[in-house]
Amino acid sequence: MTTLSPDFSIRRAHDSDLAALLALERSAFTTDHLSHRQYRQHLRSATAEVWAAVDADGLLGKAVTFHRRGNDIARLYSIAVAERARGRGVAKALLAAVERAARLRGNARLRLEVRKDNTAAIALYERLGFHRFGEKTAFYEDGADAWRYEKHLD
Repeated sequence: MTTLSPDFSIRRAHDSDLAALLALERSAFTTDHLSHRQYRQHLRSATAEVWAAVDADGLLGKAVTFHRRGNDIARLYSIAVAERARGRGVAKALLAAVERAARLRGNARLRLEVRKDNTAAIALYERLGFHRFGEKTAFYEDGADAWRYEKHLD
């Protein structure tokens, strides 16, 4: 599945994207980094999807989702957008691709956790129809708390 935007596309990530995925991971997050080994595993897993937003210059953003067999909930594990791509609708396009893929897998809901201090991400999720349903204390490696969000994929 490839989703096109005026100046970038969304597609499943490939092994050839590994270096760029790792670089984005390091630049976007100060803790809780996915490793090279974890990305390789997720790229090959039947229960994970790694999405890449790309343009002519390379990787703009990524999203990682997990699916459990026999469960109607997909989990957005990680999403990040490169600094140079902010404001271009990359996160929104990645989320739309994740939602479409989850529906195709038969998922009825999409869940995620977000740092309580990430006001930009929280605003985006709420604009896109996610609803807060809980919290996790000391969820992140640095001890930060998270809000839990869910969206029904009707």
